[in-house]
Amino acid sequence: MTDAAAQIEALRAALAKAEARADANAADAARAKAILSGSEALIAHLRLEIEKLRRELYGQRSERKQRLLEQMELQLEEMEASASEDEALAEAAAAKAKVEVAGFTRAKPVRKPFPEHLPRERVVIEAPCACAACGSSRLAKMGEDVTETLEVIPRQWKVIQTVREKFTCRDCERISQPSAPFHPTPRGWAGPSLLAMIAFEKYGQHQPLNRQAERYAREGVELSLSTLADQIGAIAAALAPLHALIAAHVMAAERLHADDTTVPLLAKGKTEIARLWVYGRDDRPFGGPAPPAALFHFSRDRRGQHPQAHLAKWSGVLQADAYAGFNALFGATRAQGQILPALCWSHARRKFFELADIAANARRGGKAPPISPLALEAVTRIDAVFDIERTINGLPADQRLAVRRAEVAPLVAALRDWMMTERARLSKHAPVAKAMDYMLTRLDGFTAFLRDGRICLTNNSAERSLRGVALGRKAWLFAGSERGGDRAAFFYTLIVTAKLNDVDPQAWLADVLARIASTPMSKLDELLPWNWAAKQSPSVKAA
Repeated sequence: MTDAAAQIEALRAALAKAEARADANAADAARAKAILSGSEALIAHLRLEIEKLRRELYGQRSERKQRLLEQMELQLEEMEASASEDEALAEAAAAKAKVEVAGFTRAKPVRKPFPEHLPRERVVIEAPCACAACGSSRLAKMGEDVTETLEVIPRQWKVIQTVREKFTCRDCERISQPSAPFHPTPRGWAGPSLLAMIAFEKYGQHQPLNRQAERYAREGVELSLSTLADQIGAIAAALAPLHALIAAHVMAAERLHADDTTVPLLAKGKTEIARLWVYGRDDRPFGGPAPPAALFHFSRDRRGQHPQAHLAKWSGVLQADAYAGFNALFGATRAQGQILPALCWSHARRKFFELADIAANARRGGKAPPISPLALEAVTRIDAVFDIERTINGLPADQRLAVRRAEVAPLVAALRDWMMTERARLSKHAPVAKAMDYMLTRLDGFTAFLRDGRICLTNNSAERSLRGVALGRKAWLFAGSERGGDRAAFFYTLIVTAKLNDVDPQAWLADVLARIASTPMSKLDELLPWNWAAKQSPSVKAA
């Protein structure tokens, strides 16, 4: 071996050792994080139990105490889910490490046996026909291992017993047994359909876990809040690779819809107004081939640094409202590429419509301000643009652009000239003047759709993605922690993306959870909602 070859081999060995050390350090860090999360969850669990014992001992003292218990239950739910997720990630990091790294198993409450009244369904894995060691067919059954998994069929509970029969070879006395099947979550006791239902009920139907636990108990199956929260964290860890694929798909778009909504966040003795952001990819209005998807993010506030971080590596056309936090992204000299703003005509129309809403004024009676003739005229002119836009929805981008230049551009020019003329006659404090200024000072963003057939007239796609969050706020009241808000954004990404592709989120999640553990990374994209739907029958999609 030459000196150069020896040096190369030495460098490769050094690199392998460095990678092993890095994996070991990452595993140790993940283990430490898992231990911390487990400790925090245990402390929260003990505090909740102490408070419940005090209430039993001294009675219910006040309505405030009941609200405190509900807050503590929600905090425990988020901490249990975080601890379970960190534990799964720590185990994955330990398995990846090339050197010996101590694993971590979190101490959990002892789970009760499954109720005896539930029917059992035996699923027997086919036994080997010959000895795996010597090939002999003289096998004799010596026993079996039974693994019970709690599963649910809509409104029907059952326990599935997975049986792995053991056989011993009469020639060589070796024992043969089929391998254990993959499970959606480590050491999981819940089947994929049950896991999908728990997650979808919480994030898709806005039913907190404590309410789910109460409903399950009424059906004869007692599952504690901690047990359900533990599964939420495990599901999040299991579906993380799929979420990453959806995020990459969204951020590969040349045009995004962006919006945000408020989310109350539990703080010490109060709630803070946090934000849930959505970035949607939807090329259907111009007949684009890319499937629609949505990516959600959570933040404690609405500072501009959050969307700037979300879109730090992205460039293209951003359809949004006139939120000032986006402005830093629109610089022409941006190193990552230019982001072009395209503003929403629905937002602009809404400002005029509120001043011209005849029905609302009629409901207010004599206290209502008079209808603004200028606002009514602006709404009429804007509606003419919307009427033409509806006729070209779904057409290719070049055809949309041709119609806009021929029919819409003259209407927009006339609207602009009319507003500039009328604005000059108004006081700067007039409400309709503010509505006009909103458009006149941002004409470039409002007319972007006249230069690009891919751009939509409105940002309604993003607003529709947030509709479920707005409807659910009254059900779940607040996010229990910042980590819980991030987890909610994670599951909203999955559920809303499934809905955008006309896929039943619960049926999709159930099938994905059943298959993801045995699916190699190279084929993981087959589980994405649009690819999954293409291979399912209509009855399975809506199961």
